[in-house]
Amino acid sequence: MGLVQPIEAWAASTPDSVALRLEGKNITYKELNCRANRVANGLRGLGIKERDRVAIMLPNIPEFVYTLLGALKLGAVAVPFNTLYKGGEILHILKDSGAKCVVALTNFAPMINEIRPELPALDKVILTGERNLLFAYPGSTALIQLILQGDHIKDIDGAYQKIGRILLRIMEEMGVKEAWYKHRGSIRVRGGEKIATFVISELAGVALINWMVFLGPLDTRDFMRVIRMPPEIRDKVVEPMTSVQQETGRMPVWNQFKETVVAAIEHGFQVEIKEGPMLENELIAYEKLRSIACKAR
Repeated sequence: MGLVQPIEAWAASTPDSVALRLEGKNITYKELNCRANRVANGLRGLGIKERDRVAIMLPNIPEFVYTLLGALKLGAVAVPFNTLYKGGEILHILKDSGAKCVVALTNFAPMINEIRPELPALDKVILTGERNLLFAYPGSTALIQLILQGDHIKDIDGAYQKIGRILLRIMEEMGVKEAWYKHRGSIRVRGGEKIATFVISELAGVALINWMVFLGPLDTRDFMRVIRMPPEIRDKVVEPMTSVQQETGRMPVWNQFKETVVAAIEHGFQVEIKEGPMLENELIAYEKLRSIACKAR
């Protein structure tokens, strides 16, 4: 007898009995079965069928159980694996299993996107939870916002590649060696340590690009003391990071960094940057994007 039938039977006979406990919160068999059904229906809606492989890259959280049961309810083959695995190990598992779908925490998205071109069978990437943390601290991080008219952004994938190349140029000018970029959002060095990240939002023909560059080392211990999360997640939400200072042995001078960024943007987009207030349509789009971001949080 598999897992699905007993849980469905307990959900019918003792719906209020506790099936899962996490950090003092109880989840009943009725709730567990209902959420697993939602996952199964969602996977079915995405085209997942019987015997398809569903990779599960989740720690010990309720979403792992919902996904496992949901896949089994469809007759799909669940492929759970350790979230401590690195890119090469994950690539091997996804390729060897022929996974059509992977369910993972949000913070694994950049890494999955980087290896996705090597996984022709992987059709769907499903993310759960706002687990990805970015830390900013005065003097250690540079936050940059770039607003571009729509004619500079032909498509989002192309925009990510262009911004990636611009950031690589900035890293090179700052003396960072072995920096690389493969897919959306993260500039890394050597074994994959993140040194810069960015995200692009688009609205009403205007693109808002938010960049974060790690100039100096960040000690995240104080941050982690005040953030409440399950212990099995705590050591996974922060990717290995490095900084310009750690890579070059010197802390960038702000004016020099600013000049380098401006020059790289001008070269990458073939534009001239002048200081001054935003144009009216830029300001309207910026305020709308800020409003959407606040609602999303």
